[in-house]
Amino acid sequence: MWISWWLWPLVALCTGDQFRDEAERIMRGTPVIDGHNDLPWQLLTMFNNQLQQAKANLTSLAQTHTNIPKLKAGFVGGQFWSAYTPCDTQNKDAVRRILEQIDVIHRMCQMYPETFVCVTNSTGIRQAFQEGRIASLVGVEGGHSIDSSLGVLRALYHLGMRYLTLTHSCNTPWADNWLVDKGEDKAQSQGLSDFGQSVVKEMNRLGVIIDLAHVSVATMNATLKLSKAPVIFSHSSAYSLCQHRRNVPDHVLQLVNQTGSLVMVNFYNDYVSCRKEATLSQVADHLDHIKKVAGAGAVGFGGDFDGVSRVPSGLEDVSKYPDLVAELLRRQWTEAEVRGALADNLLRVFKAVEQVSDHTQTPEEEPIPLDKLEDSCRTKYGYSEASSFYHQPGALLASLTTILLGLSLL
Repeated sequence: MWISWWLWPLVALCTGDQFRDEAERIMRGTPVIDGHNDLPWQLLTMFNNQLQQAKANLTSLAQTHTNIPKLKAGFVGGQFWSAYTPCDTQNKDAVRRILEQIDVIHRMCQMYPETFVCVTNSTGIRQAFQEGRIASLVGVEGGHSIDSSLGVLRALYHLGMRYLTLTHSCNTPWADNWLVDKGEDKAQSQGLSDFGQSVVKEMNRLGVIIDLAHVSVATMNATLKLSKAPVIFSHSSAYSLCQHRRNVPDHVLQLVNQTGSLVMVNFYNDYVSCRKEATLSQVADHLDHIKKVAGAGAVGFGGDFDGVSRVPSGLEDVSKYPDLVAELLRRQWTEAEVRGALADNLLRVFKAVEQVSDHTQTPEEEPIPLDKLEDSCRTKYGYSEASSFYHQPGALLASLTTILLGLSLL
């Protein structure tokens, strides 16, 4: 009896090691593609994007969730790096700021070519896997970064942007954010305005993945119904397990299933447990729930490392992904389901977005109405009287009436 009692901890330890070993075996062939990492923002706030400073060395950077040794230990093979600028730059210098953040991502690839390779398509990710390098992609976080301009949207695509989060924690003039659902912002677009619909259509045409993290439920619904391609939530969790408005409710998860879309689970404690503390096991609960409601093909990882102040016990930095995978294996996820969550689901969505894109199609051109824009720091080139007549049918009639009256007096 005493012998069997002492054996139980040894059995548990050996079983735990077995799942961890199995996780590493799987991840050697299918490394994780994470949907959202804010290291570029840390590089701005800590070093003003001066990567050649000794303290900014990514092989020894110690104050962050992310550095090169941690990425390698975590079997990270693909990363959407967040190009982010805060909401207080809206209607000010958002475009300049986002260009600088895209630039720093490109310079990461330039400075560490043995580790990072900047890619812009699903084929590039697979090639990076074969080369043992980390496929680095640009995700622009917050639609305010395009300054309500389809031309800026297209320019950012040409600079490598491959997803755009439609809002951050503020409305744009064309889409509503999650704080509307919390009652802290007023709905302006009831989801998507007419111009917001044009943004979605243009993203489909270009081949930019639509990201619905941070948006209101109305924006989620409108976009999922409008988009011809699957979408992602790059860093969101399940609302049923943590009633935070940044998370995805079950009825939206059902739309995710119907559209072949993807929810990449966020590790921020406040979205995992709705408390200041959380655990790796609770993150796995979110993955389980999304798999149950939306299907195994709808699950991914979007840790939000270096963009949050609190992360779960057991997921302290990017080196810990194998421990989360081991937990999923312990919960009897199949190898195919695990490989899906690691990379295959994202690659499927990305490929579908590429297949929907059509650069021979005529681009969206109709600008946002001038009265939807704040004009305190804004010029009005292009918004001529001719275009104002286009938006105000009564103006032309009034002008013609004035001219005819003038002629009658001659």
